[in-house]
Amino acid sequence: MKTKAVRLYGVNDLRLEEFDLPPIKDDEILARVVSDSICMSSHKLAMQGDKHKRVRAPLAQNPVIIGHEFCGEIVEVGKKWAHKFKPGMPFAIQPALNYKGTLWAPGYSYQYIGGDATYIIIPNEVMEMDCLLEYKADAFFMGSLSEPVSCIIGAYHAQYHTKPGSYVHEMGIREGGSLALLASVGPMGLGAIDYAIHGGRKPARIVVTDIDQARLDRAQTLITVESARQKGIELIYINTKDMADPVAALRELNGGKLFDDVFVFAPVRSLVEMADKLLANDGCLNFFAGPTDPNFSAMLNFYNVHYESHHLVGTSGGNTDDIRESLALMAQGLLRPEAMITHVGGLNAVAETTINLDKIPGGKKLIYTHKKLDLVAIADFAERGKTEPFYAALAEITARHQGLWCKEAEDYLLANAPEI
Repeated sequence: MKTKAVRLYGVNDLRLEEFDLPPIKDDEILARVVSDSICMSSHKLAMQGDKHKRVRAPLAQNPVIIGHEFCGEIVEVGKKWAHKFKPGMPFAIQPALNYKGTLWAPGYSYQYIGGDATYIIIPNEVMEMDCLLEYKADAFFMGSLSEPVSCIIGAYHAQYHTKPGSYVHEMGIREGGSLALLASVGPMGLGAIDYAIHGGRKPARIVVTDIDQARLDRAQTLITVESARQKGIELIYINTKDMADPVAALRELNGGKLFDDVFVFAPVRSLVEMADKLLANDGCLNFFAGPTDPNFSAMLNFYNVHYESHHLVGTSGGNTDDIRESLALMAQGLLRPEAMITHVGGLNAVAETTINLDKIPGGKKLIYTHKKLDLVAIADFAERGKTEPFYAALAEITARHQGLWCKEAEDYLLANAPEI
């Protein structure tokens, strides 16, 4: 079978190609990808090329299909897995396989599996590691968001606290405690706010900061103070841009107290150091942001590590349990990850978008891999619709859903957008 896919051959050498997939083996699965969400990790992969830790070099001889936040349908199942998977079954995937101690992952390490493709071959190790997951929500784009949502869930599960005199780590944020989310109104930050309100362990107060008032305003519209109050949580949004002493201001918002849990969503030294100063006794600092600089560092108060029992954690991705939780919460309608999506495009837009992802404003860039579409911001649908009826229809649909991507918009796109 022929497939069209975006493959990486070297540093920023991304090529949209059509080529033949080999017949599947007895322990493999043929699948059709429908949607993929472009991740900053793919941008970093393109920047680093053969130097990336998940690449099986040399890329020039072994190009890999990029994209690891994808969802689709199973087409054909090898006999080894026929008892568990069936043609037509929707699927999502956990790309962090942890297979035999390797860093191999779909979207980084394989010639025939990645999210930015029309058809793929899922290798045996994905099923062996229980990383091919049945998807039960009613829109494919939600499946593409399950991986980034699982990263958020994993970060929350990685938090820990202890009791005086005990060395037992009690995992998760402090129940009924105080939570500060710094630089947290980007796509992943919005997901973190959503999960803090609707996840298993709930704080009593959440303080969300940023320095971009427009993004803060959007966040407050999408995740309202009232919706948090209905869950028994006080939610506060605050712009720290012009504050002379943001630490003092945030403490005042928290009743004069320091915070039990602090998350940092931007790799900025001053932000990390501010987070350190906000930690209460037994406080846990989560450095969520993934820096591109391998020498990124910041000053931490190790007096407080010793005497105040401060903790520092970081995670890079979620595990399979996290992605299962994300799929379940989305299927139940408890999480609204669609707030992450700000742009939509086709497979033809992947290479340029991936290379320039750090320069394109907004949140998640959603790709429909069988379609030929420019990458267009949802906010620009109406303007584009003045001359193109396709975007006029999408503008009307998204306007009825708070300006968000939705199943109705996906269904319209899949039925009416041109094929790649």
